[in-house]
Order: sequence, then C-alpha cells, then structure tokens
Amino acid sequence: MAEDRAPDVASEADDDNTFTIHVSFRKQVYDYEFDHDAVVTELLDTLEESLDIPVQNQKIIVPGAPLVTCKTKNPQQPLSDWAGKKLMLIGSNLKTSMAVEAMSARVAKINAAKAAQRRKSKAPRKTTPHAESSQYTFAQVRPLNNLPRPEKSQMLLMRLKNDSGIKRTMAKHKFTVALLTEMEPLSNTESNHEGTSRILGLNRNKGEVIELRLRTDAYDGYRDYKVIRNTLCHELAHNVHSDHDRNFWDLCHQIEREVAAADWQHSGQTLDETSVYHRNGTVEEEEEAYPDDHGGWEGGEFTLGGVRDDEAGMSRREILARAAMQRQKKDDQSEREAEQGWRPCQRPRPNEEAE
Repeated sequence: MAEDRAPDVASEADDDNTFTIHVSFRKQVYDYEFDHDAVVTELLDTLEESLDIPVQNQKIIVPGAPLVTCKTKNPQQPLSDWAGKKLMLIGSNLKTSMAVEAMSARVAKINAAKAAQRRKSKAPRKTTPHAESSQYTFAQVRPLNNLPRPEKSQMLLMRLKNDSGIKRTMAKHKFTVALLTEMEPLSNTESNHEGTSRILGLNRNKGEVIELRLRTDAYDGYRDYKVIRNTLCHELAHNVHSDHDRNFWDLCHQIEREVAAADWQHSGQTLDETSVYHRNGTVEEEEEAYPDDHGGWEGGEFTLGGVRDDEAGMSRREILARAAMQRQKKDDQSEREAEQGWRPCQRPRPNEEAE
C-alpha cells in the first residue's frame, strides 16, 4: 500500500474516489492512498499495520492543526481534509516499546533492591578509625596565594592537618573545621607607643574558618612549628567555647596536653598525658616552646606583645625570660578572672575600674 517516494502534487488524486496522504517518519516519506470517505482512525490503523507502530504510541503532527493521537477529539474527521499536506509521525514501534518496558522493569527492580538494602543498613555501624580521621579533620587547607612561596605555606598547613596529636584530639572531641588557612601578617599587626601586638590565630563561627599566623612580619620566614601548633590548639578550643572562661581554659589545656602527649608516643615514649606536658617550666623550656613569640589570649584571639621601651638594652635571653614570666602571669590572671565570672569585651577588669 505504501510507496517510498517524494510527494507528487500532480498525483494527489488519481480519480474522484481516492486521494493521497504523505507521512514523514524518520526522514522517510510514505504515500498512502485512501477512499474519499476515509477518516482519521483509518490512517492510524494503516500506520500500525505498515510500520508496526501501535496506535497508542502514535503522534501525528499536522501543519496548522492540533497534535493527533489515538485520543483525538474528532476520530471521525474526514481524512481528505489533510490531502496534499505533509504529515509527520512520531512514535516507537512495538519492538522498541517492548525493549523500553523491559528496561523500565529492570530499573524498577534495581531501585527496589537498593531501597531494601538501605533499609537493612539503617542499623548503626561501628565507626572505624579511618572513617573518623576523614570526618573529624580540616575539610580544606588553603594558603594565601598572593604572598611569596604559597607552596611552603601549603606544606606547613598540611603538616598541621596530618599532625598525629592534632588528628587524635580532633577525632576525640569530634572537631570538624571547614577551612584551615594562613593569616595575613600585616593586616593583623598593630603598633603604638606601647609596642607591637600581633594576632596569631582566629576561629570564625566555631570552626567555619581557622586562620593561623604562619609567617614572620617581614614575610621572609616562618614561625616555629610548635608555636603555630599551640595557637591551633587554642583555636580548636574555640570550636566549643567562645569566651575565655573556666570551661574554655580547661579544654584548651586538655587539648595542649593531648597534642604534646602524641609527640612522646610517636617517639616511642610511654608516659601518660599528664606527665609529659607542664605549663610551668623553666625559662629554657619556655624559650624552646616559644622561641619567637610571647603574649596572651585576648578577646578570642591570640595576641603577641612586642618589645617595649623599658626593654631597651636587655639581651635576647633576658627579654625572652621576662616575656615568658609575663605571659604566665597573664594566663594565670585570665583564669582567676574567669573563675570570678569576668569575660573579655563585657566590662573592664576589676582592678581597672579603680584606675
């Protein structure tokens, strides 16, 4: 019944009783002859018979008319209304439809199996050390690329991230930090007639970002690793406590002891945590732990006090010894004030109100 040829307007009607319908399907044009009284449903049946496309899968695009399907509103419309028009058929044959249905059934079966597996796996799983280390860590580590040698800063930040003591204490306290980055030294340094103060660390929004001062003021070197790590211990404590109250200091000192203990265990020592870390040491021990920077914690940030006028002429060892004593004195004073209920940035210290 169908002829594979291009439409021929001259042959639209061989006589008064028949006419030709041109149907395009997959870049091929098919010509169908119908009696003058044929209706739309006859075309649909003919297409199913000749092209093996079920009626329910057929969609026919008619120029200047609505889309025609098996649910057309006027199935008895005279087919002669479309004589001379080039129709376009869209649809899949029976074989393709069956393949799609089979594939859909397979997908549904796979999804059902996965859903059942998820229901079975809802039971609590025992967390492995590897899973803990990947969960309680620094999600991103990023240097300041606009400063010299950012690759060295990256290595130092990664060393902190992979430090055995830092990893152990973060897993123990379930600390997660979104970003560990370095602090820009110049914009976090303040000088006046009393000296120079330097912010060494900052914790934003309890673990959203931790910034650490890695570089010297002149950008020509890096600060001591253990000093930077102690700054990180302090900032990790701010993941829990914002103010420098008694709870904060207890947690801060606990983290410092845990990190220091890991150094001993890593080197083969077996001493317990409390025996390997002492806050009140000799001047030489303080100097070794804080070779470049001495200061106290103020307002949630670690600040470093600089050289004052009354230190002129003193040797480096004398300055370091004096700074260590002052730092210890300020820490003890902060802890005493915390026990009395005073918090930074709320009101003047009790002994300052009388001044």
